[in-house]
Amino acid sequence: MNKMNVAIYPGSFDPLTLGHMDVIHRAASMFNTLLVSVLNNKEKCPLFSVSERVNILKEATKELTNVRVDSFSGLLVNYARENDTRVIIRGLRAITDFDYELQIAQTNRILSNGEVDTVFLTTSLEYAYLSSSSVRQIASFNGDISMCVLPFVAEQIYQKYGFGSGNSKSSQEEHHE
Repeated sequence: MNKMNVAIYPGSFDPLTLGHMDVIHRAASMFNTLLVSVLNNKEKCPLFSVSERVNILKEATKELTNVRVDSFSGLLVNYARENDTRVIIRGLRAITDFDYELQIAQTNRILSNGEVDTVFLTTSLEYAYLSSSSVRQIASFNGDISMCVLPFVAEQIYQKYGFGSGNSKSSQEEHHE
């Protein structure tokens, strides 16, 4: 398969999930360069700062030599133009995602005068349930998020919520032994 040049996978990645990693790995296999870009959305109150999310993504993708990590604010189509790319990657978990993402894709296509297209990758079934907001909610109650995120990401999430390292399940097992 001939790879295409450059694609952007934008998102908040707050936090980075195994579902995001699935899309990153799959998109990186299709493009010469995958630019994973953290959106700096001033309207949201994120768990991690933009620089923390960029650093997490850099650590998580360090073995993927064709993946670059960056951040941006403003219109995605302007960012795509600045990075000389015409392809945006988006992951889809369910039909409800598709309705929203289709509207965004069509808007981006119009705003870019037809220069930017969106490629949708359906989430692998094992991650279809997974969302960053559900991970944050589970972690906020010190629940086990080990099946949702990379281990080093879980540690950072628990620290943000003041639980130190490790999850509630392993912590409880240690206290009962």
